[in-house]
Amino acid sequence: MLPIQTQVLNELQKVILPNEFNKYIKRINFDDKKSKPDLIIYTTNNEIMAKFIQTKYANKIESIYEEKTGVRPKVLITSKNKILEKNSLQESKEQKNKKPSSTLLIESYNFENFIVGDSNRFAYTCSKFVAQNLGKDYNPLFIYGPSGLGKTHLLQSIGNYCINNQKIVICVTSEQFINDFTFHLRNTSMEKFKNKYRNCDLLLVDDIQFLGKTDKIQEEFFNTFNELKQKGGHIVMTSDKPPKFLKGFEERLLSRFESGIIADIIPPELETKIAIIKRKSQDNKINLDNKIIEYIATNMGDNIREIESALNKINAFSTLMRTEITLEFTKNVLQDQIREKAESVTLEKIIAIISKELNIKPSDIKSKSRTKNIVEARRIGIYLSKKITLNSMPAIASFFGLKDHSAVSHNIKKIKTLIEDDEYLKIKIDELENKILKKEISENM
Repeated sequence: MLPIQTQVLNELQKVILPNEFNKYIKRINFDDKKSKPDLIIYTTNNEIMAKFIQTKYANKIESIYEEKTGVRPKVLITSKNKILEKNSLQESKEQKNKKPSSTLLIESYNFENFIVGDSNRFAYTCSKFVAQNLGKDYNPLFIYGPSGLGKTHLLQSIGNYCINNQKIVICVTSEQFINDFTFHLRNTSMEKFKNKYRNCDLLLVDDIQFLGKTDKIQEEFFNTFNELKQKGGHIVMTSDKPPKFLKGFEERLLSRFESGIIADIIPPELETKIAIIKRKSQDNKINLDNKIIEYIATNMGDNIREIESALNKINAFSTLMRTEITLEFTKNVLQDQIREKAESVTLEKIIAIISKELNIKPSDIKSKSRTKNIVEARRIGIYLSKKITLNSMPAIASFFGLKDHSAVSHNIKKIKTLIEDDEYLKIKIDELENKILKKEISENM
């Protein structure tokens, strides 16, 4: 089978005039060493000729690549002299800096600005240990948990720490690994691919769960994993699930994933979420008082990316409307997002969580019993049902076996009064609410 670059030029020959192909396209050569999956480089001897071909044919070549591979790369036509000059300057610069380069690393992600709580402390501790003791214990490190809880932040923090300590780091998503493999396989340049992934100090792979697509990909990653580890390199992976629940993977690969240490990140407790929102607000120079922060923490769920998006939305609305950020303003701006969250929580789920956490039967909570602990659990259930679902008061009354909506209103007023005088009760209700929302996220994993 012809290399993909040859196939592309053969297709181009069919859609342009023969004299154009012979005069221009036949004079370009594929640069295997400099080309990447998203950048295809052709060279010619003449710089003026290179500019002309770039202007007239680059878009057509890109389109043909897209038809053939499903990915549209950037096509660059340049002269050999320019490449040599650029390489010389680059080598000189690299010699001067002597700092390893990497893909995908974002400098703003570091251990210092990662908010640590009970929900992520173990994953954080493992990540920091790996960064400081590369190639030793905890190899591989496998971090898993729902989306938006900080897995990528920890992955990037390890990479940035190692880069700053002169280590060679490769950081990719599983999709990029697949694309890179496919590109080099089609271009018969697998040796270049192997040199890249098997000769680094640290390989970081984000969202490894998407790697289990084909036997060839798994075979290559298995061999990369083994050789890199034998050479003293370290591997860190993230996933939305622990290894034993990953689908489509060979057993031998899953056993490699489990051979080091597995660390999970769960949805943050309320205190950690509040700390995260405070830090994000400070970083983005958004002035929020404690009531607003607590409202966002209580109502926006646990996905940190969604929370940051909400903060940006509040700030943008405030700037455009030239309005002070108040609690009422925040509620209005976020009402659609809060409503969407509330629609996914049912009355049955609320009762199930309260029943489990307070060790009271669901049937007792919905009964007429006047026992003190049952009455308190019932009131909490009614209060949270109105607060975090879209059910009407009559619907809530019917669910709890109450006479009418006035009984719901009475229970809500009573619990609000108790909360004002009892800080422990307030904390207990906040924790129950947070666990209800956590349950919803875990079931949607």
